Amino acid sequence: MNKQGIKNIIFDFGCVLVNLDKHRCIEAFNAINASEVSVYVDEARQEDLFLQLELGTISVSEFCDEVRRQSPRCVATDDEIVAAWASLLVDVPLRRLHRILDLKSRYRIFLLSNTNAIHWDMAENIFFSQEGHCVSDFFEKTYLSYKMHLTKPSEEIFQQALRDADILPQETLFIDDSAANCAAAERLGIRVIKVDNGDFDLDL
Repeated sequence: MNKQGIKNIIFDFGCVLVNLDKHRCIEAFNAINASEVSVYVDEARQEDLFLQLELGTISVSEFCDEVRRQSPRCVATDDEIVAAWASLLVDVPLRRLHRILDLKSRYRIFLLSNTNAIHWDMAENIFFSQEGHCVSDFFEKTYLSYKMHLTKPSEEIFQQALRDADILPQETLFIDDSAANCAAAERLGIRVIKVDNGDFDLDL
């Protein structure tokens, strides 16, 4: 890839930095008698209650209430429902964190993610706290869908991030696993790399 002129890198979170296990999450929801909800995970359907959680239009407690409403046999507590949804996230390998720290010595580094309060809590308190670190050690700023009330591939979420960070699209590289998200970024003049296996051993 031609790295000429790149000054900024924006990372996605899911499947780029964090490994996901859809089947483990499905089993966790089924175990609390919420199979009506696990089908959303199985079909990768980001709609209704999952989309609302990612947009920040419902709280975690409202999300749990909706899981129980949609799954009449589910009598799980909020903590059990939160744990089921959190089980989607497996880990952020240290090699990826070390790579970000290496890149940060040469580029401004940001994160832009469709995520929710449950998953981001895990990211902050478990994944990015490894080796005594914190989120700000890796990213200058984080742009999270549930706080911005926008989700990718909306061009507006990219535009807001660019404005807030005060960076130019043509000087920015976006790394994501979604073709739709990459296409939206490209339309704004952002350079993109689509990754499939989560590892970004890039010549940067």
